[in-house]
Amino acid sequence: MKFLGVGTATITPFRRDGSLDEDALKRFVDWQITEGVNFLVPCGTTGENPTLTGDEHRRVVELTVKTANGRVPILAGAGSNSTPRAVELALQAVDLGADGILTITPYYNKPTPDGLRRHFGAQAEALDKMKSGFPMIMYNVPGRTGLNMTAETTLRMAREIPNIIGVKEASGNMEQILTILRDRPKGFLVLSGDDAWTLPLLGAGADGVVSVASNEVPRLMREMVDRRDVAVQNRLLPLLLGNFMESNPGPVKAAMVMMGILESDTVRSPLAPMTEANRKKLETILKECKLVNPS
Repeated sequence: MKFLGVGTATITPFRRDGSLDEDALKRFVDWQITEGVNFLVPCGTTGENPTLTGDEHRRVVELTVKTANGRVPILAGAGSNSTPRAVELALQAVDLGADGILTITPYYNKPTPDGLRRHFGAQAEALDKMKSGFPMIMYNVPGRTGLNMTAETTLRMAREIPNIIGVKEASGNMEQILTILRDRPKGFLVLSGDDAWTLPLLGAGADGVVSVASNEVPRLMREMVDRRDVAVQNRLLPLLLGNFMESNPGPVKAAMVMMGILESDTVRSPLAPMTEANRKKLETILKECKLVNPS
């Protein structure tokens, strides 16, 4: 299976004027691979995909695929609350050479379970026609979308649609996730969508994580997952939680600047720069986690 272990939900680097920084993106992809992540996930929530133009979305996936050059699989974000647009993004990902797509439950519309089945089914069918068996992973994050995809709905699609190969679960509902883990078909992946839940879910049988924190600490996240290392989890826990003191990816980008990984922590409106008070809290967290010099 291609999408096991640690996948980074990659940030999209912007210059201080808000434009896409292609050179920074290529350097970042190279660094992520050198640091040992198992796969990359461009154009998701952490990549600020709602604020990317159509051309930018295409370019970010294209550059990620080209820079990776087969060294790690690329799971391209292809989510939308419009089914035709979601299908378009999915087919575009195939065309650009991605290895799979990650697609979110439609936000704002709040579809019924049958609506979800139709939406994801349309994407999966279009993908399969273009490239037989092309893999698709669903993403359930009710805190972002206002809609929870139940275990029953997830399992129904896992059984009925062959190229839906997994789910990224960020519901925070352990009963629901455990039910999916218990009843899933053989080979159906369950990936943690919450860094702080990664080790508990791995212990329950999950297959990996699509991580925000691995933007900042890819090697440590890989160590934590590979070794099931509670000591690494305890060291990083303040960061895993602190990354969400403001809306993602604001804190992550700010931390990456403090750590010398990025030159600019620009986020696009409607996100705003972090408050100074929270920047100070974040700097304290990075020092506590021994990720920046205490001085």
